[in-house]
Amino acid sequence: MPLMNWTNDLSVGVPSIDDEHKKLVGMLNELYDAMHAGHAKDVLSKILDDMIAYTAAHFRHEEELFKRTGYPHAAAHKAEHDALTKQVLAVREKYAQARTTQLSMEVMTFLKSWLNGHIRESDMDYAEHFIAKGVR
Repeated sequence: MPLMNWTNDLSVGVPSIDDEHKKLVGMLNELYDAMHAGHAKDVLSKILDDMIAYTAAHFRHEEELFKRTGYPHAAAHKAEHDALTKQVLAVREKYAQARTTQLSMEVMTFLKSWLNGHIRESDMDYAEHFIAKGVR
């Protein structure tokens, strides 16, 4: 059973962004499934690293669209990206240094909450702007 399901209320109405969000949800579920299957730390580390790298690419894509479309709240949204990135990297570092071979449910809950909250709150703020500017 997945940790998080993609639902239409997560859609920002911009297909390229929605596709990236769906991929992030899928990666979160892959990490969760691997954790529950008891995979080794190196497997979990790779999935977590891939998710972090994909998130960084997604943030860059959004920020490029902010510049291209003149999104008026770009600086605040980028600051949130930066803060979220620091939090996730701190989680990654803590896990890398931990003696345990498993991610905790606390980490999984944090990642789900972070992804869900960012899409539902911050990303919904730019949806109308992007749609009005013809972003697909």
